[in-house]
Amino acid sequence: MPALHNPLLNGFHPDPSVVRVGEEWFLATSTFEYLPGIPIHRSTDFERWELIGHVATRPGQLAVEGVPTAGGAWAPTIRHRDGVFHLVVTDAMGRGMLHFTAADAAGPWSDGDLILTQDRSGSLDGIDPDIAWGEDGTVYITFSGLVLGGEDAGRHLGIQQVRVDLENHVALEEPRSVWSGTGGQFPEAPHLYVVDGRWYLMIAEGGTERGHGVSIARGDSPEGPFETAPQNPLVSARSTIRPVQNTGHGDLVIGPDGDWLCVLLGVRPRSMTRAFSALGRETFVTAVRWQDDGWPAIAPVPLSPRPGTRITIDFGETRELDGEWIAVRALPASLADLATRPDALVLHGDGRTLNDPRPVFVGRRQEHLNSAVTARIDAGDGTGGLAVRYDERFHVEVEAGGGVITARAVIADLVQEWTTPFSGGVVDLHIDSRPPTADGGFPRTSDEFHLAATVGGERIELARIDGRFLSSETAESFTGRVIGVYAVSGDVALLSWNAEGDDE
Repeated sequence: MPALHNPLLNGFHPDPSVVRVGEEWFLATSTFEYLPGIPIHRSTDFERWELIGHVATRPGQLAVEGVPTAGGAWAPTIRHRDGVFHLVVTDAMGRGMLHFTAADAAGPWSDGDLILTQDRSGSLDGIDPDIAWGEDGTVYITFSGLVLGGEDAGRHLGIQQVRVDLENHVALEEPRSVWSGTGGQFPEAPHLYVVDGRWYLMIAEGGTERGHGVSIARGDSPEGPFETAPQNPLVSARSTIRPVQNTGHGDLVIGPDGDWLCVLLGVRPRSMTRAFSALGRETFVTAVRWQDDGWPAIAPVPLSPRPGTRITIDFGETRELDGEWIAVRALPASLADLATRPDALVLHGDGRTLNDPRPVFVGRRQEHLNSAVTARIDAGDGTGGLAVRYDERFHVEVEAGGGVITARAVIADLVQEWTTPFSGGVVDLHIDSRPPTADGGFPRTSDEFHLAATVGGERIELARIDGRFLSSETAESFTGRVIGVYAVSGDVALLSWNAEGDDE
């Protein structure tokens, strides 16, 4: 067994799906309203993972420009057959259920084809699609029958399945219900596997919060009927003191040493009652053992964080954006101007603030529970700054421009600001995420934000903000914290970026 780090992928990387191709593993995760969409990570040992590309790198592949918060790319499944990578995903409130292909997982990927209903009236209505091939080559799309639109929006129909003409992307039948789990809410995230001649259908149920878990059934055919495993749920952290909670949404794969593994999502909550998960849903991995009765057993998810990291980017030396930069409902390249100044990334403000669904903002995932980010910006010709964003209603920022530096907390409809005079252009802006202060008792939050600016060589502490307000439980978000720079008006230039953190 390799030395498995947990999280396997730090920060906002939910709904993992994994496939083995030869001696390499490829992992895809959800991105919701962010672009580029659906990152692909590759590993040769299941320990070190490299971001090699994204599925959606061009306008139109995902129609996230107008989706509501939490819409967009939901729960991909990645598979490989006959030299081709296949990925199915629901672009929720966007295009619908989609099928992408690529010869190389790094891309480029196809534009994406809608998987149409039998009468071709629209795409299949459901989420979390899986793709599998029967022994005779029949293509099966198995999905969670959550109705996304119309009068029945929000209605859950259980796990459904259709045979599909993949060449024309048309269902060959009306959806059939194949299993509804063990009674937990929101049966979803189905995956089909054939192991030793039997077909296994693994799903998530219980909701993606504290009740989350993985359950499984099996049958003699990919179409069922399916027999429920007696030991369900196979894995769940519900009602336990385990450090990784919300474990579920799993995908099985054979690991480097021939043993089976399960990748799945989870959160790392903190506070007195471990109530707040600052980083959102991350990707974890745990061991799988096949028992004598033919059922798999999945071990509880251990916590084994990676060492701390430090990332420094000098835009006087780096003249391109790496794949870790993301933007909200827009591609980062459409916002980040690397041509105007040879020493900076320039954002052109147009009046939109971080309250807007499409802010002028580019950022990177917060990867560690303890984090310190410094952005050196030139706000001499505009107003903007450094921010941590969960969505348009939950964000904190430190902003320069107009003769003032402003620290700001936006918590739903509540706004609080702290200011200090500033007459210059270039300034270092800081946002640190630090462990919570117990104040003589138990810590009551996930962490604390410290917002500051360095002016004339002196660091000025502006605000300390309770981090629980930017957690998945408070914001009720499917994503996670994204830290980045933004512009509200004029031109704001990012000269350098320094981010370091650890999980001690």
